[in-house]
Amino acid sequence: MVDPTPERNERTEDANELKFIDLATFDQILEMDDEGDDDFSRAIVSGFIEQAEQTFKDIEEKLEKKDLDELSSLGHFLKGSSATLGLITVKDYCEQIQHFGMMKDETGLKDLKDEEVCLKNIKKALASMRAEFEKARIYFKGLYPDEKDDSKPET
Repeated sequence: MVDPTPERNERTEDANELKFIDLATFDQILEMDDEGDDDFSRAIVSGFIEQAEQTFKDIEEKLEKKDLDELSSLGHFLKGSSATLGLITVKDYCEQIQHFGMMKDETGLKDLKDEEVCLKNIKKALASMRAEFEKARIYFKGLYPDEKDDSKPET
Protein backbone atom coordinates (compact mmCIF):
# COMPACT_ATOMS: atom_id res chain seq x y z
CA MET A 1 0.00 0.00 0.00
CA VAL A 2 1.25 3.49 -0.83
CA ASP A 3 1.67 5.79 2.16
CA PRO A 4 0.31 9.25 1.30
CA THR A 5 2.50 11.09 3.79
CA PRO A 6 5.28 13.17 2.24
CA GLU A 7 8.03 11.77 4.46
CA ARG A 8 7.41 8.14 3.55
CA ASN A 9 7.43 8.97 -0.13
CA GLU A 10 10.45 11.26 0.04
CA ARG A 11 8.19 14.20 -0.78
CA THR A 12 9.20 17.68 0.35
CA GLU A 13 5.81 19.38 0.61
CA ASP A 14 4.95 20.91 3.94
CA ALA A 15 1.45 20.90 5.39
CA ASN A 16 0.53 24.18 3.66
CA GLU A 17 1.37 22.74 0.27
CA LEU A 18 -0.98 19.80 0.88
CA LYS A 19 -4.06 21.92 1.58
CA PHE A 20 -5.53 20.79 -1.74
CA ILE A 21 -6.03 17.22 -0.50
CA ASP A 22 -7.69 15.63 2.50
CA LEU A 23 -5.23 12.84 3.23
CA ALA A 24 -7.70 11.04 5.51
CA THR A 25 -10.11 10.71 2.58
CA PHE A 26 -7.40 9.68 0.14
CA ASP A 27 -6.10 7.17 2.68
CA GLN A 28 -9.45 5.37 2.46
CA ILE A 29 -8.69 4.71 -1.22
CA LEU A 30 -5.18 3.50 -0.34
CA GLU A 31 -6.60 1.11 2.24
CA MET A 32 -8.36 -0.74 -0.58
CA ASP A 33 -5.01 -1.66 -2.14
CA ASP A 34 -3.72 -5.17 -1.55
CA GLU A 35 -0.56 -5.40 0.54
CA GLY A 36 2.42 -4.55 -1.65
CA ASP A 37 0.20 -3.80 -4.66
CA ASP A 38 -1.06 -0.31 -5.49
CA ASP A 39 -2.90 -1.28 -8.68
CA PHE A 40 -6.32 -0.36 -7.30
CA SER A 41 -5.48 3.15 -6.08
CA ARG A 42 -3.22 3.76 -9.08
CA ALA A 43 -6.13 2.93 -11.42
CA ILE A 44 -8.51 5.20 -9.50
CA VAL A 45 -6.05 8.11 -9.66
CA SER A 46 -5.20 7.49 -13.32
CA GLY A 47 -8.89 7.33 -14.22
CA PHE A 48 -9.58 10.55 -12.37
CA ILE A 49 -6.75 12.38 -14.12
CA GLU A 50 -8.04 11.29 -17.53
CA GLN A 51 -11.62 12.17 -16.55
CA ALA A 52 -10.60 15.60 -15.26
CA GLU A 53 -8.59 16.44 -18.38
CA GLN A 54 -11.53 15.52 -20.61
CA THR A 55 -13.96 17.43 -18.41
CA PHE A 56 -11.76 20.55 -18.62
CA LYS A 57 -11.96 20.31 -22.42
CA ASP A 58 -15.71 19.81 -22.26
CA ILE A 59 -16.09 22.84 -19.98
CA GLU A 60 -14.10 24.98 -22.41
CA GLU A 61 -16.31 23.79 -25.28
CA LYS A 62 -19.51 24.54 -23.36
CA LEU A 63 -18.14 27.96 -22.35
CA GLU A 64 -17.76 28.81 -26.04
CA LYS A 65 -21.35 27.69 -26.63
CA LYS A 66 -22.51 29.53 -23.48
CA ASP A 67 -24.33 26.37 -22.40
CA LEU A 68 -24.88 27.04 -18.70
CA ASP A 69 -26.96 23.91 -18.12
CA GLU A 70 -24.20 21.66 -19.44
CA LEU A 71 -21.56 23.62 -17.53
CA SER A 72 -23.51 23.04 -14.33
CA SER A 73 -23.73 19.31 -15.12
CA LEU A 74 -20.01 19.08 -15.85
CA GLY A 75 -19.18 20.80 -12.58
CA HIS A 76 -21.44 18.37 -10.74
CA PHE A 77 -19.94 15.39 -12.58
CA LEU A 78 -16.33 16.17 -11.67
CA LYS A 79 -17.25 17.25 -8.14
CA GLY A 80 -18.08 13.71 -7.10
CA SER A 81 -14.90 12.05 -8.30
CA SER A 82 -12.68 14.80 -6.93
CA ALA A 83 -14.40 14.49 -3.55
CA THR A 84 -13.84 10.73 -3.59
CA LEU A 85 -10.09 11.31 -3.83
CA GLY A 86 -10.16 14.03 -1.19
CA LEU A 87 -9.26 16.81 -3.62
CA ILE A 88 -10.89 19.53 -1.58
CA THR A 89 -10.06 22.58 -3.65
CA VAL A 90 -10.84 20.92 -6.97
CA LYS A 91 -14.19 19.82 -5.55
CA ASP A 92 -14.90 23.34 -4.32
CA TYR A 93 -14.25 24.86 -7.76
CA CYS A 94 -16.41 22.17 -9.37
CA GLU A 95 -19.20 23.14 -7.02
CA GLN A 96 -18.78 26.80 -7.95
CA ILE A 97 -19.02 25.91 -11.65
CA GLN A 98 -22.14 23.88 -10.89
CA HIS A 99 -23.72 26.86 -9.11
CA PHE A 100 -22.71 29.45 -11.71
CA GLY A 101 -24.16 27.18 -14.38
CA MET A 102 -27.48 27.37 -12.51
CA MET A 103 -27.11 31.17 -12.46
CA LYS A 104 -26.45 31.21 -8.74
CA ASP A 105 -23.56 32.73 -6.83
CA GLU A 106 -20.62 30.54 -5.76
CA THR A 107 -22.51 29.42 -2.65
CA GLY A 108 -25.60 28.41 -4.62
CA LEU A 109 -27.79 30.58 -2.39
CA LYS A 110 -28.23 33.77 -4.37
CA ASP A 111 -29.71 34.05 -7.86
CA LEU A 112 -27.65 35.83 -10.49
CA LYS A 113 -29.40 37.48 -13.40
CA ASP A 114 -26.52 38.11 -15.82
CA GLU A 115 -25.50 35.11 -17.92
CA GLU A 116 -22.24 36.81 -18.94
CA VAL A 117 -21.26 37.27 -15.29
CA CYS A 118 -21.89 33.57 -14.71
CA LEU A 119 -19.79 32.61 -17.73
CA LYS A 120 -16.98 34.92 -16.60
CA ASN A 121 -17.12 33.36 -13.12
CA ILE A 122 -16.98 29.86 -14.60
CA LYS A 123 -13.88 30.80 -16.62
CA LYS A 124 -12.24 32.12 -13.48
CA ALA A 125 -13.20 29.02 -11.46
CA LEU A 126 -11.92 26.77 -14.25
CA ALA A 127 -8.53 28.51 -14.26
CA SER A 128 -8.25 28.17 -10.49
CA MET A 129 -9.41 24.56 -10.63
CA ARG A 130 -6.76 23.71 -13.22
CA ALA A 131 -4.07 25.17 -10.94
CA GLU A 132 -5.31 23.06 -8.03
CA PHE A 133 -5.58 20.01 -10.28
CA GLU A 134 -1.95 20.50 -11.29
CA LYS A 135 -0.91 20.37 -7.62
CA ALA A 136 -2.79 17.09 -7.30
CA ARG A 137 -1.24 15.72 -10.47
CA ILE A 138 2.27 16.48 -9.16
CA TYR A 139 1.43 14.91 -5.81
CA PHE A 140 0.06 11.77 -7.46
CA LYS A 141 3.05 11.58 -9.79
CA GLY A 142 5.22 11.37 -6.67
CA LEU A 143 3.08 8.54 -5.29
CA TYR A 144 2.82 6.67 -8.58
CA PRO A 145 5.91 7.32 -10.68
CA ASP A 146 5.74 5.95 -14.19
CA GLU A 147 6.84 2.35 -14.34
CA LYS A 148 8.67 2.92 -17.60
CA ASP A 149 11.16 5.78 -17.88
CA ASP A 150 12.18 6.30 -21.49
CA SER A 151 15.19 8.37 -20.42
CA LYS A 152 16.87 5.31 -18.92
CA PRO A 153 18.20 2.57 -21.19
CA GLU A 154 16.83 -0.90 -20.54
CA THR A 155 19.36 -3.47 -19.31
